[in-house]
Amino acid sequence: MTEDEIYAAFQREGIAFEKLEHPAVFTVEESADIHAALPGAHTKNLFLKDKQKRFWLVVLPYDRRADLKGMAERLEAGKFSFGSAEDMERLLQVTPGAVTPLAIANVTPGDVRLVFDESFRSDAPIAVHPLRNTATVALPFVPLKVWLEKLGHDVRVVTLP
Repeated sequence: MTEDEIYAAFQREGIAFEKLEHPAVFTVEESADIHAALPGAHTKNLFLKDKQKRFWLVVLPYDRRADLKGMAERLEAGKFSFGSAEDMERLLQVTPGAVTPLAIANVTPGDVRLVFDESFRSDAPIAVHPLRNTATVALPFVPLKVWLEKLGHDVRVVTLP
């Protein structure tokens, strides 16, 4: 699914969103200006692989330290390591720096496990990249979750360490 196809799907589903174009960002630190310009719960997106060679996309608040050991224990995943850029591009069809839960739309259901931290259940919009790191989109979490589930994906919401 392309970025434009995702926006068209949002319109069909009645999912309101706000988009902000910006220079490329690769780290949370580089995104401070975006946080100020686009209100919402900004994210840190981790593409991970466990010892059983299962892939995971874990979405945390942007300012949360990633505790891979604690997350693996909570998710009963064994041990996590970061997935390779090649696997990321093959499965999610995005490049490093552009990882986003929206990329799950490009994945065969079950090939990548999607997990959001519990903190995103609030009424605040969630802010994510639209398959590229030169824009950010803010949209309500619950309709996003429902849309991904309609595509056949299991979307877990868990309290993560």
